[in-house]
Amino acid sequence: MRLLNGRVPPNTVNAARLQAVIFDWAGTTVDFGSLAPTRTLEKVFAHFGVPIHESEARRDMGLPKREHIAHILSTKRVQEAWNLEYGTLPLKSDVDRLYERFVPLQFECLSEYSSVIDGVQGAVEQIRLRGLSVGSTTGYTRAMLDLLVAQSVREGFSPDVSLSPEDVGAGRPHPFMIFENAVRLQVCPLAAIVKVGDTVADIQEGLNAGVWTVGVAKTGNMIGLSRADLEALSEEDRARRLRAANMELEQAGAHYVIDTMYELEGVLDDIDTQLRSAAARE
Repeated sequence: MRLLNGRVPPNTVNAARLQAVIFDWAGTTVDFGSLAPTRTLEKVFAHFGVPIHESEARRDMGLPKREHIAHILSTKRVQEAWNLEYGTLPLKSDVDRLYERFVPLQFECLSEYSSVIDGVQGAVEQIRLRGLSVGSTTGYTRAMLDLLVAQSVREGFSPDVSLSPEDVGAGRPHPFMIFENAVRLQVCPLAAIVKVGDTVADIQEGLNAGVWTVGVAKTGNMIGLSRADLEALSEEDRARRLRAANMELEQAGAHYVIDTMYELEGVLDDIDTQLRSAAARE
């Protein structure tokens, strides 16, 4: 497994070993294709008479959901469509109305789309065998996250810490959820942490926190297809989409990019090697 971008997190020389892995939820550990938030956003905007493209719903995935809606409303095409429908550009009160519609619809589809993704349980077992802690962050609300946690525990995925933006006052790309994970897991320095996620916002969150970042390409937002839909593609089309997803996560600054969680153990081995090399040079 190759370290990308030719750089390592700050304070790497002070991290004698890895201590924790922090996962994202939708598209990384649950909900293959990150379908639940995408489908809900599409329904919400259609309800208000301003349908959006799937690419518009996915562009800012990983942000807290109210901010995500605000970002969609700020795009030129959506603003023009909103103006055509309502005779005015969208206002802050419109963000509130959309978000109020979003919340109950998101709860309705969370269970349907949020099964634990293949490979996650095995990856977590290997992480725990290494003696590492397991944390998580999300763009969902606290109540939505509680639902996900309850369902995932039944399927064998149970992080030691699970945090939402509400728990720390701000979501991605701010690093505060990772900082609070570090506090609760008692991990120091931050270079002893790996953040794993499928969106640009996940990578930005990790980089801003000064931790290792791993992008997940195949199961998440960058490709945005269910397992069945992905497998139905031709081999050439599937490979093309996977290359594009890898490139986008790499360009976001990820230290590593993997296709699925089955590759995570190799990444952790390489990071351990990087940490030992840094300590030896010191």
